[in-house]
Amino acid sequence: MIDIKLIRENEDLVKENIKKKFQDEKLPLVDEVKELDEKTRKVKAEGDELRSKKKNISSEIGKLMQQGKKDEAEKVKKEVGELSKKIEELEKEEDKYNKRITEIMMVIPNIMDPSVPIGEDDSHNVEIERFGDPYVPPYEIPYHADIIENLNGMDKESAGRTSGEGFYYLLGDIARLHEAMLAYARDFMIDKGFTYAIPPFMIHGDVVKGVMSFPEMQEMMYKIEGEDLYLIGTSEHSMIGKFKGQIVKEEDLPITMTSYSPCFRKEGGSHGLEERGLYRVHQFEKQEMIVLCKKEERMEWYNKMWKYTVEFFRSLDVPVRTLECCSGDLADLKVKSCDVEAWSPRQKKYFEVGSCSTLGDAQARRLGIRTKGKDGTYYVDTLNNTVVASPRGLIAVVENNYQEDGSIKVPKALQPYMGGMTVIKKK
Repeated sequence: MIDIKLIRENEDLVKENIKKKFQDEKLPLVDEVKELDEKTRKVKAEGDELRSKKKNISSEIGKLMQQGKKDEAEKVKKEVGELSKKIEELEKEEDKYNKRITEIMMVIPNIMDPSVPIGEDDSHNVEIERFGDPYVPPYEIPYHADIIENLNGMDKESAGRTSGEGFYYLLGDIARLHEAMLAYARDFMIDKGFTYAIPPFMIHGDVVKGVMSFPEMQEMMYKIEGEDLYLIGTSEHSMIGKFKGQIVKEEDLPITMTSYSPCFRKEGGSHGLEERGLYRVHQFEKQEMIVLCKKEERMEWYNKMWKYTVEFFRSLDVPVRTLECCSGDLADLKVKSCDVEAWSPRQKKYFEVGSCSTLGDAQARRLGIRTKGKDGTYYVDTLNNTVVASPRGLIAVVENNYQEDGSIKVPKALQPYMGGMTVIKKK
């Protein structure tokens, strides 16, 4: 959510930003907010004037009663009552305007960074850099689900009976490899100076609305029936929500945290072969990182954060690339975002394994997360980034370490978490 001052002082900037995101249908909302804001301030000023008048004449009632001027005192009481009624009407009107302003401001997109490439959809995302040489071995690499099932590492049939489509059992050494990646990701980020956390896996609706846009919420979140609770789609939701309504100490900034959680997403629809395996599922596990910082530090942290993900995957012998999200593919709350994509030697292309975003002060403004400095109180900036989400990360490791005999090399970084195991073979 942007600052309403931007609309008051620079509505052209706000409208141009909307156009660059190819959301022209939202342009009239800017004019509506401007008009409502003017009405709100006018009604508030009128209410303040009447409250001042009421205070002044109310003080006369006691004096008139002391002087024995009961009739005059009654007239003043009547006038005070009429003022109170008018003030109440103005307050209702002001509240109605403010509610509508908030509704609109929640859907007007955040101001993008000038460096964001302009494009209508993800086909216009721009490759930034590649890390590691994408390698295709001289032997065939099977579909990842077939590799894992051949190693007795997965059972989707049983999961279908217990839970339905989009769920899975991971078994044996593959399950251990999955957890090894998450444990390694935890220690990797702790070594970078981040504070480790395990957050709540359910959050209230007001937190959901604070950290994401409504369309994303409807598309992604599972709601607990009969309760104001949602299953988190990523631990960013509860980690940013941790600071809801707080004034953090400026000397404590930046706040850097890394969190583990299971994640739950609707992921509706049929998505073809790749998603029938472990690529698009209703539950997965994830190691996340979040940062709260000053505005002037956000781009420094943005660049640090995506580089951590690149470094993590390279340490697992997985080639990756970074892809900058264009304006039309950028979620409305985001200022700038890039994806980290891993190489698939089977498909001979890259696929998304993580996303890094800076959201400016949009989440903080919605959730009331502020800090106090020498120049007063202001909203902090928030950033988030995936360290690893498994099983997508698991797919990348399995494919890039697959051997011709059907076994999988265990990357050196993961061997201590696998009891020294160097190869996963069929038992």
